[in-house]
Amino acid sequence: MKVTGNPQVTRRALMSLGGLVLLSACAAHASTPPPTSASKTPQPTTVPGDSHPSPPPPSDPPDAAPAGKPEFYVHRGPHAIALTIDDGPHPEWTPQVLDLLRRYGITATFCQVGAQVSAYPGLVRAVAAEGHLIANHTWTHADLARASAATVRSQLERTSDEIEKVSGHRPALYRAPYGAWSKQTLSTCRELDMRPLDWSVDPRDWSRPGTSRIVERIMAHTHPGSIILEHDGGGDRSQTVAALRVVLPRLIDAGYQFVTP
Repeated sequence: MKVTGNPQVTRRALMSLGGLVLLSACAAHASTPPPTSASKTPQPTTVPGDSHPSPPPPSDPPDAAPAGKPEFYVHRGPHAIALTIDDGPHPEWTPQVLDLLRRYGITATFCQVGAQVSAYPGLVRAVAAEGHLIANHTWTHADLARASAATVRSQLERTSDEIEKVSGHRPALYRAPYGAWSKQTLSTCRELDMRPLDWSVDPRDWSRPGTSRIVERIMAHTHPGSIILEHDGGGDRSQTVAALRVVLPRLIDAGYQFVTP
C-alpha cells in the first residue's frame, strides 16, 4: 500500500495501527484456554516412600494387562470383579472367610504364604476343596523388589512346591507382597509359568481402620473389572471378616459377579 501525505502524521498512524495489531494478538492468546488434565492420558502414580504404584483408573471395560505385566483388573465381562484374600491361611480367620464365601456362592483367590501353608495344610486343602484358587505369595511374605535372583527364585519356587504338595495344584498366579514388583520377580514369574497378580481396590484392612471404613472404601472404589484386596492372615482380621459380611451381599445386589483372575 502506498502512503502519501504528511510524514509525521503517517508515522503516527502506522504506530497506532501496529499497537492495535499487538493488542489484538495478546487478547487472542489470553482467550485461548490452557490444556486441561482431562486431555492427558492417566498414568499409574507412585506414592513417595511406597513401592506399590497406584493402578491406572479403570476404563470401560479396562484394558487387558500386557503379557508378563502385573494384572490390576479382571476381563470377564461388564459385571465381573474379583476378590483376593492375602497372607493366610490362618486357623481363626480363614474358616470364617470360607463360611462367608460359601454362603454367597463366591469363588475367590487366596494368595498364601508358604510358611503358613506348611503350618496349616488342612486349611489349604479346605480352600482348594471349595473351588477357590490358591496363588503364590512368597515363603515369608518377603519384599523381593531388591532381592537377588537366587532369593527371588527360592522364595517363589519353594512356595509353589509346598502348595502343590499340600493341595495337589501348582499355583498359576503370583502376588508380590506389598505390590513390590521388579524386573527380577517378573522374569522369575515367566520362568515358573506364573502370571503376576496385583489389585485395584485396597481398603487397607490390614491396618485395621475400622469395619465401617473398610466397607466405605470397597463400595466407593469398586468398578467393573476391579480386583479387591483383603486379608485372612498377618494379624487380627476381625474387622475384615465383619466388613465382608456387609460388602459381599451389597456387591451382589449391585449386580456384580465374582470371578477369578
